[in-house]
Amino acid sequence: MTRLLLCAALLALPLTACDRSGEGTSVSINADGGNVLGAVDAKSSQVKIAVPGFSGQIKLPKIQLDADNFDLNGVHLYPGSTIDKLDVAGRDEAGSLRVRFTSPAPADQVRGWFQDRLAKAGFTLKQDGAGLTGTTDDHQPFHLDLANDGGKAKGTIVVGS
Repeated sequence: MTRLLLCAALLALPLTACDRSGEGTSVSINADGGNVLGAVDAKSSQVKIAVPGFSGQIKLPKIQLDADNFDLNGVHLYPGSTIDKLDVAGRDEAGSLRVRFTSPAPADQVRGWFQDRLAKAGFTLKQDGAGLTGTTDDHQPFHLDLANDGGKAKGTIVVGS
């Protein structure tokens, strides 16, 4: 799972070359107990890379990842959602993915939308407050936290340990 998560996050880094307006998305890639391999800071537009034998940072235009840039077993984020922060952490064969996002609909509507689509993708889910908990189709822990923020929903998806 670690390799899959790292590959997914590394694919997001080239998007930093895209000039987008708005707040932007922060991305971090961690491995082996929290050593940062790469990060994109939404506020400063700094891209930092630190791997054995090389480290550096550059400033690029801000990026804004949205619903179409996220795919979990064929399920994207709720339409119109934007990704605020994407964290990938890996250790050996285990790893985790944490995605913070904002959706343009209330939490209960977003939860129902996810529940329907993720169940069709093989997830085992149950309602947990305003969110969902359960497992992915490959038995990894899954958790969706949602909270209303005006007429929108703020959410966090966590997959893995």
